[in-house]
Amino acid sequence: MVPKLILMRIIAISNQKGGVGKTTTTVNLAACLAERGVRVLLVDLDSQGNATSWLGLAKEEGGSLYSALVNGTPAWDAVRSTRIENLFIIRSHRELAGAEIELAQQGQHLTRLRDVLAELRPLPHFDYILLDCPPSLGVIMTSALAAADELLVPIQCEYLPLEGFSDLLHIVQQIIASGVNPGLHLSGVVMTMFDGRNSLSQQVVNDVRASLGQQLMGHVVYDTVIPRTVRFAEAPSFGKTILEHDPHGKGAEAYRALAEEFLQRHAAQAAGA
Repeated sequence: MVPKLILMRIIAISNQKGGVGKTTTTVNLAACLAERGVRVLLVDLDSQGNATSWLGLAKEEGGSLYSALVNGTPAWDAVRSTRIENLFIIRSHRELAGAEIELAQQGQHLTRLRDVLAELRPLPHFDYILLDCPPSLGVIMTSALAAADELLVPIQCEYLPLEGFSDLLHIVQQIIASGVNPGLHLSGVVMTMFDGRNSLSQQVVNDVRASLGQQLMGHVVYDTVIPRTVRFAEAPSFGKTILEHDPHGKGAEAYRALAEEFLQRHAAQAAGA
């Protein structure tokens, strides 16, 4: 049974380092939630448009949030359905790279995305909005943190990707302290590209769980670990999610488990609210 939320949640999925499974997590978590009957809007905020391509969709000019961010057109105009029931998308286009520059020249640019997405909050269409953020600490990414209720961070099971994590947490603390988004919090860390044949992967997982458990005083790191598998590299070339490309493989199994854990966490939060 799918737990019902009190309010729709906006979740930024971010890591300023590329190649750590950020878009892989956004697309496949969204697909697994949709499979469970949860209504999800995926917003592709990366001008490279990898999430858009992964779902086999064209990156058309005018199809992104650019016009809503810069010209004030309704965000709802950019929402499109996908072939997957319960999964909707606002696509990306390279025009979003221009939005970085234009927004930086405007006043209140940090809250512009929050204002754009606010019009979607009262609508009963979505349970979650997942923001696939660009791999940088630029205007769009910081605007996503200002707009989100919570942050989910995928981290590759190696030590080098951990180096920039403290920078991301520092930005989160700055946004909270500034009063722009005092309710923002790190809701979870997902360990990705786990190689069970490599003892380093397990050591990194153990170290991250111990470190963040002490720093943040809570169960932040998800129990579900996403394995390294060639199927994740293959799926985007077919424009398919891992559920479509390899529905019974270990990658699909892992993201289904992550979706279940994700829903359980949010059900517990709603019950305690």
